[in-house]
Amino acid sequence: MENSTVLKSTPKDVFLHLFNILTFYLSVIGFITLFIQYVNALFPDSLDYYLVGIGETVRISSSIILIAVPAFLLTAWLLAKDLVLEPLKRDLKLRKWLVYFTLFVSAVTIIIDLITFVYNFLSGEITTRFFLKILVVLIIASAVFGYYMWDLKRKELVSKIPKILAIILFIAMVSSVVAGFFIIGTPFEQRNRRFDEQRIQNLQTIQSQIINYYTQKGTVPLEMKMLNDSISGFVVPVDPKNGQNFEYSMLTKNKFELCATFDSANDNLKQVGSQQYVTPYDSFNQNWYHKAQRTCFTREIDPELYKEIDYKPGKNFIQ
Repeated sequence: MENSTVLKSTPKDVFLHLFNILTFYLSVIGFITLFIQYVNALFPDSLDYYLVGIGETVRISSSIILIAVPAFLLTAWLLAKDLVLEPLKRDLKLRKWLVYFTLFVSAVTIIIDLITFVYNFLSGEITTRFFLKILVVLIIASAVFGYYMWDLKRKELVSKIPKILAIILFIAMVSSVVAGFFIIGTPFEQRNRRFDEQRIQNLQTIQSQIINYYTQKGTVPLEMKMLNDSISGFVVPVDPKNGQNFEYSMLTKNKFELCATFDSANDNLKQVGSQQYVTPYDSFNQNWYHKAQRTCFTREIDPELYKEIDYKPGKNFIQ
């Protein structure tokens, strides 16, 4: 009876154990997601039509790791310190439930990972990209399983192994995030790419309005400001970084040129950095390739494809 009183979980125990396991799961998910995206970036699949999500996912995973890992290490240290003062807390039901549940999740993950590997191997679909992803999940899940099995079986309360593992985990956190700077680019480079993405979107909007103007009036506008429409509320977009107007030139009645200055290049699809922001199979974007410099895009409107609307008063109204 005395032991059962001593082994009761306090609100502090519940908070530390739940917070510790939550940050641990977030850390594991963050590492797995981050390394899988690194594999996607380093070994691109020709079937991946849209690669923009890699950079975004890397940023999310890095953010999770940078916050969750220190929080996990802090709560792990507090729990270890608490266990030294009260050794009987090793037998708390809450602690054992969480540890065994983590072992269960790790074991199931390993089994599913191996089944996936065998299935794809028998299907002849083994590639370096796929193998590395399987390896990432297998290594991390096995490390989790091995650590908690050791923690359950160990008898000594004070050990240097948790400290060593904490240092390794911290180094892994820092090196994993820094690796992203070389694989997908630094935060500054990614910000520049996002500016370039927005520039392309703005240029596409302007181009659409020019085509619409042509179908209405049979000619492209002499100046870009002629696209502004107070009725529809359309205002010509500007450069998202400096707020300057894009360059526009009317070459002929059905030919025009749009120019902008870009901060990065997206014309070389073999560059890992560019692949996060290029959609090589998107027919609407393939003619917007540019280098990190002033680039002009010349467009000629086909009169047969974009015919002038023959508008007569009363004719275009539904009777």
